[in-house]
Amino acid sequence: MFETVKTFWKDESGATVVDMTMLMAALVGLCLAVTVQVSNGMENQTDDVSQTLIDRPVGAAW
Repeated sequence: MFETVKTFWKDESGATVVDMTMLMAALVGLCLAVTVQVSNGMENQTDDVSQTLIDRPVGAAW
């Protein structure tokens, strides 16, 4: 058991975990920024379509 603990303490591959954590945090931040931009654009488009449909008269024949 102590040999496993010694091996764990000597292992230096943990730096990879730190690098991957930073990359994942940057990716999540980028995704959030894109989501906000797309959401704002979709809201504007939805408002335009809604206003166009409200302004368009619908006849009795339809």
